[in-house]
Amino acid sequence: MSTSDIPSNRPGSGTDMWGGRFSGGPSAVLQAINASVDIDQRLAEQDIDGSLAHAAMLAACGIISSQDARDISAGLEAIRTDIRAGKFSWSAALEDVHMNVEAALKERIGAPAGRLHTARSRNDQVATDFRLWLRETCARMEDGLRAYQRALVAQAEAHADWVMPGFTHLQTAQPVSLGHHLLCWVEAAERDIGRFEDCRKRLNESPLGAAALAGTAFPIDREMTAKALGFDRPMANSLDAVSSRDFALEALSAATIAAVNLSRFAEEIVLWTSRRFGFAKLTDAFSTGSSIMPQKRNPDAAELVRAKPGRISGALQGLIIVCKGLPLAYSKDLQEDKALVFTAFDDLELAIAAMAGMAADLSFNRKAMEEAAGEAYSDATDLADYVVRELGLPFRDAHHIAGSVVKAAEARGVTLSQLPLEVFQSVEPRIDETVFTVLTARASMESRTSYGGTAPVRVREQCALWRERLAQE
Repeated sequence: MSTSDIPSNRPGSGTDMWGGRFSGGPSAVLQAINASVDIDQRLAEQDIDGSLAHAAMLAACGIISSQDARDISAGLEAIRTDIRAGKFSWSAALEDVHMNVEAALKERIGAPAGRLHTARSRNDQVATDFRLWLRETCARMEDGLRAYQRALVAQAEAHADWVMPGFTHLQTAQPVSLGHHLLCWVEAAERDIGRFEDCRKRLNESPLGAAALAGTAFPIDREMTAKALGFDRPMANSLDAVSSRDFALEALSAATIAAVNLSRFAEEIVLWTSRRFGFAKLTDAFSTGSSIMPQKRNPDAAELVRAKPGRISGALQGLIIVCKGLPLAYSKDLQEDKALVFTAFDDLELAIAAMAGMAADLSFNRKAMEEAAGEAYSDATDLADYVVRELGLPFRDAHHIAGSVVKAAEARGVTLSQLPLEVFQSVEPRIDETVFTVLTARASMESRTSYGGTAPVRVREQCALWRERLAQE
């Protein structure tokens, strides 16, 4: 918006808003940097909810008349209807969502509208709105992550006994179940959900009634407004109520960690769907082509999810810098909080939906995964375990024996299972033909029966537990 588009002196922009203290209106430059309505109009629903609760409380406490409260409530609901229908006219000259709604209320009901701002300030008003918005948004992130988990659990159950290579350092390590691998991301998402739940609990205190910074001399009932808005309690310190944004920092921290977790699985999807891996495929619903190479099939959705932590963690860092060093109580710097938070959660919500969609959409190449699981001597640990179990040797000795056998297999260009028995026996004479029963990728996977292990029996147990848990959710 150009500064030339903003009038510097009009009703509501200068003397009307600030009363008798100012005789002139703000400059166009000040008005341009000061206005936030393009961003914070997203808080309109929460702003109206807070005003409804505040008006009802003022009437209950005898601070305004019941008729004024009824007029205010009717006017606010009519404004809400207009906003939802896209019929509300927002004015940058009125700075923010709060003044826009208040000005519209005055046009509708006249003088009673002026009573609504009794015993509150925009400072506690915006803090209340922001907490309400974040509470709803965190709950929505949790719902999205639950959908993501359900898609993963369904895939994990269908592929509990499919063997694939497990990796460390992106090098083939040990065979694992595909279902086990997918359940890893279910566990990560559960921790993400827990962080959002914890955030909601901590932010669920009401700033309303703290006014500008010191509370109010009016006999208000903050418990009443807190209860009406679904808060657990009113905030105990008025300075803290209007100046704290650590709840937004915590929400962005949770969002950043969730985005990182999503991006890690997104990276695996990029790898798995590549020609070099050939482990998985996405349908046209989550793939794009090339403008020049007709053969291309690109996992763009996964790549874009992989990029989201940059923007989301950037928002976290941006708000940390805004908040760093601010003295009590409120400073206008805090107006910058909402653009950062809104953008970050828009990105995260889209990333969660994309990952839930791709998790359900993926199909897998069983043959390619099983062949890869047996490569790079992934059964070497099973050989070492066999020596410990059958011959009673210490694991460090068994590790050395297995390493010597791998060296011999590498020299011949064969797998461990393709080596003649005499090669094993040249390293450790007591090894017999039973060693070959453990030297397959499937045998390796099925042997890992410890709690939390990759054996299909354990994977199916975990899938059943997750199905029950998600059904309760």
